[in-house]
Amino acid sequence: MVKPVDNKEDKNPNKKPSLELTPNMIMILNNVILIVVVIVSMLIMYFMIDSSMNRKIAKLLPQEEQTEEEGEDIRQEGILLDLGEFILNLADTTHRRYLKVGIAMELSKTEAEMAEAENPAPSGGHGATAVDPEAAIIAEMERYKPAIRDAVISVLSNKTSDELSTPTGKEIAKEEILEMVNNIFEGQREVMRVSFGQFIIQ
Repeated sequence: MVKPVDNKEDKNPNKKPSLELTPNMIMILNNVILIVVVIVSMLIMYFMIDSSMNRKIAKLLPQEEQTEEEGEDIRQEGILLDLGEFILNLADTTHRRYLKVGIAMELSKTEAEMAEAENPAPSGGHGATAVDPEAAIIAEMERYKPAIRDAVISVLSNKTSDELSTPTGKEIAKEEILEMVNNIFEGQREVMRVSFGQFIIQ
């Protein structure tokens, strides 16, 4: 006579059923892990690129590293030369693109002009009016304006819309304009800053 097998495992009500991984579950698990790895990789790449771009922009903008007080001193010492608005063709080859931009420059004063500003000459008597030294400087700058505008057009018209659409591209263009205009002044003055006002690419 055959005795029935006593299956103790079947009689244990506390035993949890074993988890079996089906092919679908394995595929879902693999996809989840892959997505997590891709997201982490993208975040690492983003922070690396962002850090690299910030370092490059900082090299192009040494004036940005100055304190607010130093910046105020520069603004007080410089002469603002407004070049007005420029509308010009860009160097795009696929489509014709236009740039509309307002440009101003801050120029250094000569030592004589700075001394004159600190110790202004007394006004003449008998109703004579004193000459405003800053107005005289700005009037003198008018004769440089055609050459300066030509330099600005030369730099910007050789840029593509893609180059000028990024902050780095704009800063590079400002640096090139600054160098070209400094050559026009031949050391008599220095361009301290180039500023873009309205900036529209169409």
